[in-house]
Amino acid sequence: MNKYYITNAIPYVNFRPHLGHALEFIQSDTIARYQKTLGKDVFLSCGYDENSLKNVQAAEEERITVQELVDKNGKLFLDLWEKLGIKFDSIVKGSEEKHIKSSQKLWQLCQKDIYKKSYKGLYCVGCEQFYTKEELDENGECHEHPGKPLEEVSEENYFFKLSNYTDKILKLIESNELEIVPDFRRNEMLSFVKKGLEDISISRSNERAKNWGVPVPNDPTQKVYVWFDALNIYQTAVGFGSDENLYKKWWPADLHVIGKGIIRFHAVYWPAFLISAGLFLPKKIFVHEYFTVNGQKMSKSLGNVIDPSVLIEKYGADALRYYCLSKFSPFSDGDFSEEKFRQVYNADLANGLGNLIARVSKLCETSGFKTLAGEKNFHFIDIIEDYKKALDEFRFNEALSLVFQKITKLDKFINEEKPWELLKVSTNHKGRELSAILAHAVDQIVEIGILLEPFMPQTAKKIVDQFTKTDIALQKSLFPRI
Repeated sequence: MNKYYITNAIPYVNFRPHLGHALEFIQSDTIARYQKTLGKDVFLSCGYDENSLKNVQAAEEERITVQELVDKNGKLFLDLWEKLGIKFDSIVKGSEEKHIKSSQKLWQLCQKDIYKKSYKGLYCVGCEQFYTKEELDENGECHEHPGKPLEEVSEENYFFKLSNYTDKILKLIESNELEIVPDFRRNEMLSFVKKGLEDISISRSNERAKNWGVPVPNDPTQKVYVWFDALNIYQTAVGFGSDENLYKKWWPADLHVIGKGIIRFHAVYWPAFLISAGLFLPKKIFVHEYFTVNGQKMSKSLGNVIDPSVLIEKYGADALRYYCLSKFSPFSDGDFSEEKFRQVYNADLANGLGNLIARVSKLCETSGFKTLAGEKNFHFIDIIEDYKKALDEFRFNEALSLVFQKITKLDKFINEEKPWELLKVSTNHKGRELSAILAHAVDQIVEIGILLEPFMPQTAKKIVDQFTKTDIALQKSLFPRI
């Protein structure tokens, strides 16, 4: 029971990663790091959603093969994870053989609820989903992809009997057996399910799929619907269909981290597939909102994509992690601008945290203060319960606010005690007073460093390493002003 399996949503790789992707990767990694501080055995997975129609269309536009496209863009995601200091324990590609076998196994386990019929409907390639006219906006467009016309599709597909699972899914969500955070997203799903679930298409013709994707078992004319196989990457990552011992150790997922646009797939379709297959269900879904740019969702089609790698190059990975986590509630959209980012960087990191570290390390170096490395057991009595509660509820901004209150409080303490004045006095009494002030300051800084580790791992390590050494020396500024 000490294990904790976290899944990051599987990004489409039809385009390079944007800031919205980075936001979720950072959130997933922060949760994983926090759970490790609680002593949990943590497994964090991600992958590449390679089998979508949008990948096929993007490859056609670039006049390259689909495999070439997904390999090229997949490398960009891998590069971003490395720059952000994120190491996934498993990265599954949708086109790899073990995942194909895993998804075909899931299909066969669901066979009793699968049938074939002709169908006609409106399909959003952006969402990879059919919509009824009632689900579209006043312009007859998808809410997630306004301005992008839907395709009218008519073909014979395999369908999943989702209608058989209305009552079971409703009970799962109402009882919190499948917990959905936050509550307003839980209520949204309850409202959707209460209207009654309709059967859904779970395959595409080879013609429409351009012969790309997971083959339907025993039917060479069809490919598995992308969401049926993409959701199953969560199981493939921990050995479903390939490593039974690994699968038994880690499944079910303790947490799915997803954006609001794909909640229906995770909270309704996915549990139904798993129930049909006789498999264990995930325990919790954390649903975050989006970054917007001038009030609009970031997307390739709108041309407002912000490249996180450019921001990392300019400000550093931990500065981007801090901004994404500290200045926006994960439960409401946050509008991004680089000017706001720069202001936060200078105020909170360069003038706040960075300046505090420089002041105290300079005082220690000048006075010859030697820390008692390893002798203190840090308990964080002042904020730890509120800090843990905030992180348990994915309120990253509130947890970070508590840490930065400690920074403000320590700055105030140093300003009031004026240790630089004691440096001018050579009496033993004043020397002991100075040592006491610096000991308290160093203790607080190490606590701050430890508390920052889930959010800003590189910075936290530098702080803790510097202030737990025997000799504390002034080092290069953590965050030079920009």
